[in-house]
Amino acid sequence: MPRLRQPIEQWRDRVRQIEDLGYHSVAIADHLGDGWSMDPLTMMTIAAEATTTLRVSTSVLCNDFYHPFFLHRSISNLDIISEGRVTLGLGAGWRPRDYAVCGVPFDPPTNRVNRLEESIAVLKGLFAGERFSFEGEHFSIGDALGAPRPVQTPHPPIMVGGGGRRMLQLGGREADIVGINPPRLTEYSDPARMARELSAEGLRDKAAIVRAAAAERRDPDEVVLQANLLDVRVNGATGTVSHSTSGLVDWLGEAAVEQSPLVLHGDVERCIDALLELRETVGITQVHLGNDAHGVAEIVKRLS
Repeated sequence: MPRLRQPIEQWRDRVRQIEDLGYHSVAIADHLGDGWSMDPLTMMTIAAEATTTLRVSTSVLCNDFYHPFFLHRSISNLDIISEGRVTLGLGAGWRPRDYAVCGVPFDPPTNRVNRLEESIAVLKGLFAGERFSFEGEHFSIGDALGAPRPVQTPHPPIMVGGGGRRMLQLGGREADIVGINPPRLTEYSDPARMARELSAEGLRDKAAIVRAAAAERRDPDEVVLQANLLDVRVNGATGTVSHSTSGLVDWLGEAAVEQSPLVLHGDVERCIDALLELRETVGITQVHLGNDAHGVAEIVKRLS
């Protein structure tokens, strides 16, 4: 336990600083095999306990590692503890190494997305707080009572993150927030195609897929679009703050990536203009700015 105390105290200090700087939320990733790694739900609980207004989110949990019955219990409890500040981000899983280190089979994309779709159905049924049964290909729930009820109704916001058509369509139909992600390196090996999908035109195409799917069930404007910035370099008074948030920069080369609106380079004014343009042209209203909270704090302050 003494070995964990210092990192945990550092995490509490960090999320308090993030809150003080005016950020909307803090997001915790879910990967295995990267050295010392903390459980996302534990880190969310610590962050919620240490703050008062900051939202806590998973970005995103690998669905195959969490049975929806038990995930519902954890998220509902955390929503109560945080007084309604939880966002549940889910993905179908994309990184083979995450699966290899724990021995979980890395199934084809169709199977992984099918499981995610069933998980969301189970979670929503349990979040309703009534007796719920479900019989699917992957999950079976028998007359379970969804307790405790979360603070947020009808449930904590669900974010689905993905880059493929089917994931975007699933997010449009079922999620409150859809993360428009680039295609994964495990799926595409064509830099030209990758650059096209990361362009403004490519992002608009992905947003259109989300909205078309949402329109089947609700007002498309109810869906919030989110994106992770690929590379952030802000020229400030103390010099250039540089933090790359994606390995795509090294793989594609800066010349190709710099053409993407998901790259944020320049002084504060230029970066603000770029984010506002991203909102107006694509409809993305939430962005993950990377891990350097202080480096982009002036942008957050101005936009908030």
